[in-house]
Order: sequence, then structure tokens, then C-alpha cells
Amino acid sequence: MQPVKVLQVNKFYSPVTGGIETLVKQYSEELSKYDDIELEVLCCQKERAKTQIETVNGIKVTRMSSLGTYFSCPLSLSFIREFRRKARNADVIEIHVPFPLADFAVTFSRIKGKLFVAWHSDIVKQEKVMFFIKPFMKRLLERANNIIVATEGHISGSKYLPSYKEKCIVIPYGIDSSQYNPDSINPEYRSILTEKLTNSSSRKALFVGRLVYYKGVDVLIKAFGEVHDTELFICGEGPLESSLKKLASDMNMSGKIHFLNYLTDEKLKAAYNDCDFFVLPSVQRSEAFALVQAEAMIYGKPVINTNLPSGVPYVSLDKVTGITVTPCDTHELAAAINILSSDDELRHKYGDNARERVLNVFNKDKVIEYLHTLFVK
Repeated sequence: MQPVKVLQVNKFYSPVTGGIETLVKQYSEELSKYDDIELEVLCCQKERAKTQIETVNGIKVTRMSSLGTYFSCPLSLSFIREFRRKARNADVIEIHVPFPLADFAVTFSRIKGKLFVAWHSDIVKQEKVMFFIKPFMKRLLERANNIIVATEGHISGSKYLPSYKEKCIVIPYGIDSSQYNPDSINPEYRSILTEKLTNSSSRKALFVGRLVYYKGVDVLIKAFGEVHDTELFICGEGPLESSLKKLASDMNMSGKIHFLNYLTDEKLKAAYNDCDFFVLPSVQRSEAFALVQAEAMIYGKPVINTNLPSGVPYVSLDKVTGITVTPCDTHELAAAINILSSDDELRHKYGDNARERVLNVFNKDKVIEYLHTLFVK
């Protein structure tokens, strides 16, 4: 019996970093382990560059030439041409969206196999361009055999998916718990946050993510004006980095807020393990899931998140694995931080529940098994 030919399609692929890129890498490498699947990846170059075909951890990856990235989407005419060619031979295509270029490509391609759309979020910031994109997106959703979402919140919080609810199936994002073992952390990094504390008795709040508008890091910094006995560690880079550092400086909180910029995977895991709790202050539904929540939870850390109309509050549950607050509300956010900082018993209770939830609900092996069955049946 011939293996099922699976084509994974996304804007970018590892080593480009990002939540979706991490997920596509996981799907590709795990599904490729099955003897009845033959998988390859089609994506674009993030910067202006020529087409490159390479093997990444055993996966064939075709990165199509690009003129650069505009409005968060690569511009590549060669991608459309290559997608049309590969679509004729694929038994299964999974397209990760938002990726308008792939919407266009489907419209102008003949697809012989099954088409799955992995819907990670609506297009939010660039809504003005939706007038041009929407007809192609609608064609993609109509053509899809199924639309894969990570939580029910992805459906109810979307402007577009409720009309296609009968096609939607919920498959949570998966975490490989074996990759997050506290005992395997390099002793050199075990106190990566503790050693940077201004006050050794302070609690350690951690944020991980790109420094972009929808993450709400400015709200988090302002909330720290009302926070006691806690210091904040911000891990990430992005276009707002300078303005956020200036905000912290203007508020005279340089000793209370620490910018760690980019951390290697090894150091980032150490940071998760060393923090007392994790904070995700996102303010827009562009934040559709936030895998970083689950990464903190697997280390037994409670999470403070926001009640966005997306999958975010479905990952860490209010008063079960942490505290959920209103987006953009600095006072409510500060109060939640002060509660977790001052209540050791509650923090440990939520942390234990958090780890248990990841192991039971966001189990990588269960997710991959579900996808495999979906693709080959």
C-alpha cells in the first residue's frame, strides 16, 4: 500500500520562530514517523530570498522565493505556482491560516485530495485588507473537508467560522511533556531569574512572547505600578521593545521589571521552571491560543490570562489553573498578580492543576494520533 502523501502548508517553517511555526514543526516531525505517511512542507522565505529546498530534521522543506513580508504575509508569486504543482499530487493538504497567499493559491489550483484548514486565528489588525481577501478565504473554507481549531473559543470568537461550524473539529495543540522535564535543566541556568532579582524575597512573574501590540505588555507594565513584592521578567523581542523599556523607565520601575530579550530554548525552559507564575496580558483576539501558557503550566506554574473571545481562556481556566482577568484592565491585572504573589497555598494548588490539565488535555501523543487517523482514514 502506498503511503498517504501529506503536504503541510504555512507561511514559514523552522528555524523561523513563532507559535504556529512550532506547531507545524511538531506535526511534521511526528506524523513523518508513521510508515503510512509521506510528508513534506511548503512555505515561503521570510525575507527577500531565492527558493531553497532543504531537509530539516528529516523533513523535506521547500521555501519559495519571496519579495519580503508585508502585513504579516510573505509576497511570493512562485509560491502559488509551486502550490498548484504540489496540490495535484498530494493526497492530503493541511493549510495553516491566516495565510492569505494560500487562500489565493487554493482558488487557482486543482486539488485532488482532502483539504484541511488549521484555523489559528482571524485576521484582526489588517482588517482593512479583508475586503480583498474575504472572497478567497470563503472559497478556501467552502472547499475544505474540515476546519481544525484548537478550542471551541476559536469558533465562537471568530467573525467567520460560525457559518462553517458543521465543518469544524476541535483538536487541541499538543505539548510533549518529555521535553519539559525540570530535572533535565542545566544547573547553570536553574536560577536564571532568581539571580537577577533586585530584592531576593520578591516573587517572580514571567511573560514570554513577541513584543507586539496584541500582547498587552504595556498594560502589564502599567499594572506593576500597583504590584507589591513581585518582579517581572519579560522574555521576547519585537517592534515595541524600545517603547516598552522607555515606559518602564519613565515609571521608575527599572529595578522591578527585567527585559531578558531572546532566550535560547534551554534557557527559556529554565525560566519557566524558575518563575512563580506566568502572565499573559493579551488584549486582542489575534492571540488565539498562546502555547506559552501550556509551556508554563507543564512546569506546574499558575497562569494569569485575559478573557479574550478566543481560545486563550480555554487553555488556563479561571480559578482552576490560574486567574482570568478583563483585557486592558490594569487594576484587575495588578490585583490578580498580588493575589498569586501573596498566597503560596493558592499558587501551588493552581500550579498542580495546571500541570495535570496539560498532561490530560494538551497531550502531544493524543493530538498526533487524532491527526494521523484524520489524514489516513
